[in-house]
Amino acid sequence: MARQFLLFQLGIVLLVVGAVAAISIAEADVAFRQDQEKRLRSIAENLAANDTVRQGMRSPVWSDSLAAAAETARSVSGPSFVVLTDASGTLLTGPDKGRPAPLGESDSLSGKAWRGVIENGSRSLVAHAPVQDPADGHVLGLVIVGQTYPSWPELLASATPDLLTYLLLGSALGIAGSLLLARRVKRQTLGLEPGEITGLVEHREAMLHGIKEGLIGLDSAGRITLANDEALRLLGLPADVAGVPLRSLGLGDELSALLTGGSDDPDHVVVHDSRVLVLNRMPVLVRGRAVGSVTTLRDRTELTSLERELDVSRHATDTLRAQAHEFTNRLHTISGLVQLGQYDEAVNFIIQAGQTQEALSQEVQSRIADPALAALLIAKSSVASEQHVELVVDEESSLRGPVDEVLAADLVTVVGNLIDNAIDAVHTGGWVRVLVREDGEQIVVTVQDSGAGVAHELAEKVFSSGFTTKSTNGHRGIGLALISRVCTARGGSISVAGSTFTAHLPRGQRP
Repeated sequence: MARQFLLFQLGIVLLVVGAVAAISIAEADVAFRQDQEKRLRSIAENLAANDTVRQGMRSPVWSDSLAAAAETARSVSGPSFVVLTDASGTLLTGPDKGRPAPLGESDSLSGKAWRGVIENGSRSLVAHAPVQDPADGHVLGLVIVGQTYPSWPELLASATPDLLTYLLLGSALGIAGSLLLARRVKRQTLGLEPGEITGLVEHREAMLHGIKEGLIGLDSAGRITLANDEALRLLGLPADVAGVPLRSLGLGDELSALLTGGSDDPDHVVVHDSRVLVLNRMPVLVRGRAVGSVTTLRDRTELTSLERELDVSRHATDTLRAQAHEFTNRLHTISGLVQLGQYDEAVNFIIQAGQTQEALSQEVQSRIADPALAALLIAKSSVASEQHVELVVDEESSLRGPVDEVLAADLVTVVGNLIDNAIDAVHTGGWVRVLVREDGEQIVVTVQDSGAGVAHELAEKVFSSGFTTKSTNGHRGIGLALISRVCTARGGSISVAGSTFTAHLPRGQRP
């Protein structure tokens, strides 16, 4: 650990030294440009105003005097080079005499002074001044004065006094920082060595990603501190959620409230994105103070699907039992009539029973074009009859075909659950009325019963996952929540007023 902190200390010192050196070089570069640009421009403008230079550029006889004037300016003022060009930019002096001068972005040939950096084998800071004819002002040529750019070691050397101060200050800060950090790390890691910390982290990661249940942790501010792979899958979250506020992830008010402590129940059932989840939340206490929470999530979707399939089988069995019971009663009646010798009455009874069942089938099928929904209504009629409840399909019911498979399945889910709830809610001698109709591009399902209905203050809660007014047996509180999810997924809605439930299911594909 001591070696690591020593290396860390050296790293801090080197970082500070490097930063100081970079800053010093940058400051020296700025100072060099500010000082030299003014000096070079002054030299160029003075030389451009020299009568000897103007005369030499106007007449070839005076051309030899140009080189002397340029050399004099260089030796007296001290720039790296001084050269002259004609009006076309061709050098009149210097070792490259007769060649085009490297002008870069300069527009001095148009009569404007210019200064800047030019790369021509080496980097130079250059000032251009036009030589103008005093008679008419046209440009005779250019004066180019340049200073070779110093290398970065030279720039660094020019800042040495300040640099030493910064180095000493940086070293002191580095040593002090490393000592303070060593003490803080030792206190926060409880004296554990890096290898031990690594082992704990690896063990934690293996546990988090190895368990089948989802696990999500929150701090006291509601930010996610950890989430294993299963939790990300069940909640549909991205991988990089650490530190993100839970309520900004769009999980819904109900689920967010449960994860942040909105319920005291140890286990709570919730439907999220067509998944049935069981949440178990436990607060995390440190020295008696709540610092966050950990919630486990179990996926009960498959189990609930199996329960629904079992319910379908149970409903089918109930339907068959109800029909068998009804047929048995009819057979007993027929047997009694035969034993009494009332043969004509027996025949009439048989004909009437067949006509009643046929009339019910024809009535439902004539109004409901979807075979699955029509069969469901006929079957539920038998179940209701066995429980001495009258199930009535409203005469205003009308559903034209065709209905796609997904919508048909959604209708069966909605109508079946609503009828089951209505039959459970009424007593012997009660009634249930079902109305299925089309309203534009949506299908409206209304189920009304003779029961007491839902209290006004519970109208919103009945569609929440896990909410029920019946005795809980492990799978209550899902039916109405499932209906709500189905309607919402299609862009529709479900509402209740007293004992009347109304569901709106738009046609077309789910969004």
